[in-house]
Amino acid sequence: MMCGKGGLALLLGVAMLAGCAGPSLTGTTYSREEARQVHYVRYGIVESVTPVVIEGRTDGPVGTGAGAIVGGIAGSNVGGGSGRAVGAVLGAVAGGVLGSTIEESATRKQGQEIMLRLDNGETISLVQEVEDGQFFRPGERVRLLQSGGTTRVTY
Repeated sequence: MMCGKGGLALLLGVAMLAGCAGPSLTGTTYSREEARQVHYVRYGIVESVTPVVIEGRTDGPVGTGAGAIVGGIAGSNVGGGSGRAVGAVLGAVAGGVLGSTIEESATRKQGQEIMLRLDNGETISLVQEVEDGQFFRPGERVRLLQSGGTTRVTY
């Protein structure tokens, strides 16, 4: 099956967007490595909640790489002779920058900064992704789960 340049660009674009899905940062999503690990539990009361934005990935090779490939293909169709090579290089650079920007935007998350007063009197703040559009509310009693370098707030 032959795939034209337009089809290849479309395929790469779809692959780029599929690769943008990052790990969830909610309080109820666990990585494979966190399963079957001891989590230390503390309890507290939510003092305040502030909506925040959790920046998207800018270190992923998917957006930059796929963007560079698509841009290079598109740029190679500009001009003729050595102009095509220059167009391919410029297209690859521009595509890489655009791909990286798209990846950051696609992986950006709605977050919440949760200020907690723990039962031991300590006040702490933690940022995590908002789950299903539901923010914690001041006055709610919550659990703080800690394991390794990961801490999460749950009910």
